[in-house]
Amino acid sequence: MFSIARSTGPITRIRLTANLLTRRYLSVVAEAKRPSKSKVWASVDEAVKDVKSGDTLLSGGFGLCGIPETLIVALSKRTDVKDLVAVSNNAGAQEHGLVRLIKSGQLNRIMISYLGGNKFLEQAYLNGDIGIELVPQGTLVARLNAHAAGYPAIYTPTGAGTRVETGGIPIQYNPGGVKAGVKIPGNKKDARVFNGRRHILEPAIAGDVAFVHAWKADEVGNLVFRYTANNYNAVMARNAKLTIVEAEEIVPVGSLSPNSIHVPGIFVDRIVKATEPKSIEVLALAKNKDDQKTQSATAGTEHSTGHEHETSNDWRHRIAARAAKEIKDGFYVNLGVGIPTLVPEHLPSDVSVWMESENGILGMGPYPTEDQVDPDIINAGKETTTLVPGASTFDSIESFNMIRGGHLDVTVLGVRLSMFIYPPPSTPGYASISSRRHCELHDSRQARQG
Repeated sequence: MFSIARSTGPITRIRLTANLLTRRYLSVVAEAKRPSKSKVWASVDEAVKDVKSGDTLLSGGFGLCGIPETLIVALSKRTDVKDLVAVSNNAGAQEHGLVRLIKSGQLNRIMISYLGGNKFLEQAYLNGDIGIELVPQGTLVARLNAHAAGYPAIYTPTGAGTRVETGGIPIQYNPGGVKAGVKIPGNKKDARVFNGRRHILEPAIAGDVAFVHAWKADEVGNLVFRYTANNYNAVMARNAKLTIVEAEEIVPVGSLSPNSIHVPGIFVDRIVKATEPKSIEVLALAKNKDDQKTQSATAGTEHSTGHEHETSNDWRHRIAARAAKEIKDGFYVNLGVGIPTLVPEHLPSDVSVWMESENGILGMGPYPTEDQVDPDIINAGKETTTLVPGASTFDSIESFNMIRGGHLDVTVLGVRLSMFIYPPPSTPGYASISSRRHCELHDSRQARQG
């Protein structure tokens, strides 16, 4: 409400006052006619009935965090739906996630950024039962976002000059496995040089159907995600022809603050109640509060090596100690797998940094105590973690804009030596990587400046 208060002097003072609204967040029109059609479906089985054989299915989530398990379970019952192409960060773990559709024989091919310890999927690929197209995580989310925004393709330096560019990594082998030869070869990429650096052309990914998990959804489809469960869900919701959302809470229109909405309702077609319980892939815990205080805030940045407390004679610690000298107080830092997780042990006591986790955290803390565990707060290694005061969470687009845009001060990567692909006798054309790691220090801002 606006009111004008006049002073006794020549100056008119304008005073703005606001009536605080309870239960509604409406700032312009208190009551307005809305479309009568609801996007809420009572039956999840009915909500997925228009998924058809041959569709490209986008499935949100990172590890087991934020996966649309209720929708996946419903689709797994429709055994008449075959030859699906699934796109996701990974294919799930244990008996959860897209692995359900692999075991039911409904997936023909899958595009993922991470295979992880999914032995069932690995064996199905080697036997020629399913096609796998491995796509770098930042490239995958950029290709999804490109289609959502109306762009046909992107250019990226990732994979340039490798078999990713030449199409030398098979997508699928013939029935009988690798010895039977290649059924679907990799996709050859066009290349172009920008500012002296080689880039490859990656086509946008278009989804027919998106399965999305949200924390809250109102009846017109506005979505709110919780912590790191945002991940791929937001970009997939914006991408597909048919977006189906499972929400933990379905609330009346006007219940959500416009400032809190992550995905506007225009992108959402159907909403169902999420009924499957949340799962945690890797439960990592601090022993107690004292242990948590002394614990490295980055112990779980990726899969922990289990050797964080080796002596200074360990060559890995010598490398980590040298890398630590490049990190200054207040830096924004991302640490990769292996040796990089040792770096914080060698930081001076007066150096504190902001840790970024690629699944959508800036300000990652140590492992939680048992009473702090939250399935919606995980790190890039799929482990439970915590947030420090001042932390923020965001989706995968924002995360990789930070990383690939060069906004981090330092990225320390654990890279395998001799990281190349060659055809060993037993598995022609299959990737083989040496086991010894080295540590590469990358100054992200220097890279951004060229």
